[in-house]
Amino acid sequence: MDFSPAVASLKPSATIAAATKAKELKASGVDVYEFTLGEPDFITPEHIREAAIEAMNSGKTHYTPAGGVIELKQAICEAALRDYNLSIKPENVIVSNGAKHSIHNVLTAMLHPGDEVLIPTPYWVSYSALVELAGGVPVLVTASEEEGFCPSIENIAAKTTDRTKMIMLNSPSNPTGVIYPLDLMRQIGEFAVEKNIYVLSDEIYDKLVYPGWETKCMLTMGDEIASRTIVINGVSKAYAMTGWRIGWTIGDPELIKAINKLQSQQTSNPCSISQYASIAALTGPQDCVSQMLGEFAKRRDYTLSRLREIPEISFVEPGGAFYAFFNVSKYFGKTLQGGVVVDNATDFCTALLEQAQVALVTGDAFGAPGFVRLSFATNIETLTVGLDRLARFLAG
Repeated sequence: MDFSPAVASLKPSATIAAATKAKELKASGVDVYEFTLGEPDFITPEHIREAAIEAMNSGKTHYTPAGGVIELKQAICEAALRDYNLSIKPENVIVSNGAKHSIHNVLTAMLHPGDEVLIPTPYWVSYSALVELAGGVPVLVTASEEEGFCPSIENIAAKTTDRTKMIMLNSPSNPTGVIYPLDLMRQIGEFAVEKNIYVLSDEIYDKLVYPGWETKCMLTMGDEIASRTIVINGVSKAYAMTGWRIGWTIGDPELIKAINKLQSQQTSNPCSISQYASIAALTGPQDCVSQMLGEFAKRRDYTLSRLREIPEISFVEPGGAFYAFFNVSKYFGKTLQGGVVVDNATDFCTALLEQAQVALVTGDAFGAPGFVRLSFATNIETLTVGLDRLARFLAG
């Protein structure tokens, strides 16, 4: 068949591909220790599930407005005031089928053919693909391990041209877990104002921040910065609701209207049941978030302590999310378990899965050659065995 150039050149998500390969091995009877997908292993909290049941039983099973029910928009506004001291109105909000859909909507609504979008690396695998699908050009801004994976204003400025339309931020970050310092976020916002470009701030991990670290919503960095900022968020990570597919965009009312028009033709409304469950997540008791964060913190500390014991592995300490992103390049060219020799992170992950039955995601997919990502959103017992196997694999 003759596919469109956009789809023909599109690569599948590396994280989903890695998870699929691991599942195929599991289905064949192999005991695989999987650390690929970025989703909490906890079941959605009970009061949220109960709200979904109540929504179904009370007949909330029909179409809703394309951009979401007003009650959910109001709940998002109330949560923004509670969590960020940020005052927004329902006209600033549109609800979509997950944060990825929200990002795609913004890019589709805003980009003209050939517009450039700055993406600091390492970056979530879908960012560049979504930019290309919307007709834009992704421009990668390198942020090295030595820089703490935080892009410098100098590097951002060096990549900025008269075609630059937007810069995409993700703090806390997938895949690194790095949290941008507040001064850097403010500098990036001021740079966007100066250059008349936009900031697309993906804040899906904003509630998963560990003690000693701090982040803020980009919209709270001042009125001028807020006027150039679009924020993406959702319920998937903080409330263990990845499968419910609810995300949202906060931005200028004119942008929200444009996205609403697009979404009305594209997908219609997000799932009605998921919307009412999300209202319960945002307005109900928030102790479930702190409880899950406490468990993630234990897993984080354990994972990092184990990685520190392995020679010649390095990483930037994650301040948020649930990923360890570590450098394995010093093992390239060495003989690993099973007599395997690799020279890149993709081959490293393939060999690790085949020889030790441990599934990680290659940093090549995140714009960071030499690194691999481990999701520690799983129990300590699984982490223990997986990290034991990783250590034996590296020992050769």
